[in-house]
Amino acid sequence: MYMLGRTMAQRYLLPSDLIIGIVGGEGAGKSTLIKALFPGLELTNDDNGVNMPEARIYKFEPEDYFAPHTFHLDIRYELAFHQPFEIVEAVNKVIGDGRRVIMEHFDLIYDHLGFNAQLLFAIGEELIVTRPTMFGPFPTALKKYCEKTSKYRIMAHSAEDITSLLLNTDYGYKRQVLHSDVKHGFVIKFEDKPDIKIKDLEQKVKEIIKKDVPIGQSGYDKISIGTAEMHCTGPRTHVKSSGQIENFRLLDNFVYDPVWDEYLLVGMVGEEVPDSFPSIDYVFGNE
Repeated sequence: MYMLGRTMAQRYLLPSDLIIGIVGGEGAGKSTLIKALFPGLELTNDDNGVNMPEARIYKFEPEDYFAPHTFHLDIRYELAFHQPFEIVEAVNKVIGDGRRVIMEHFDLIYDHLGFNAQLLFAIGEELIVTRPTMFGPFPTALKKYCEKTSKYRIMAHSAEDITSLLLNTDYGYKRQVLHSDVKHGFVIKFEDKPDIKIKDLEQKVKEIIKKDVPIGQSGYDKISIGTAEMHCTGPRTHVKSSGQIENFRLLDNFVYDPVWDEYLLVGMVGEEVPDSFPSIDYVFGNE
């Protein structure tokens, strides 16, 4: 998501974009995308914060030389403490002075705001980027679409981490550098063809799924799978328990990539998608 966010910023973000809207389901990666689009931006909903102060946007004064140029708001969070008109007044004040506002859960404030975002990101199983006009697309419709597909993303991510955990504990392979995606699935890369019986690995993953062990965040960049812990840069993008992963399976053979000279292990979840495997999207990261 960090690499993808950087690419999206380079391709689509303009200095004149003052209203950036983000929509998507719970744990879809909205905050991670914002961190990738705007490195160093202080998020008002930082999960590691305790007794966090009021968002600086409400105290903005144009005469303040040290006021930020870019503000962040988690609308769902803010609605617990502010009326919609207060949020709208604060947003209008800062954009009237040429400042930028990034709003998570933009669909919750759109009707009150009265105008659409200049750039709208919707996160489900895929990332949708659009520049809305007065005729749409509208954040509520995009949110509904994302909610239908995001379940496959969190199932695939959870299945990938269970697979990676077993590769480490049972086969001695460390978590791979390359992360790739297929529709309703994931890809793990190996520099050399592993001496692994895929069906045996698949069965071990299915046994953990059948046990319905809890999966949850256990640190800033860690998750727990049952009693085991592992590194994960997307600790919130998971199902709550392994039993929620539907129809897990691994491709019968390792796929050789002649361009990168790599062997790919492909995992799938959910319903069968005939055209999913050919559309591999490579994403390099540090996990």
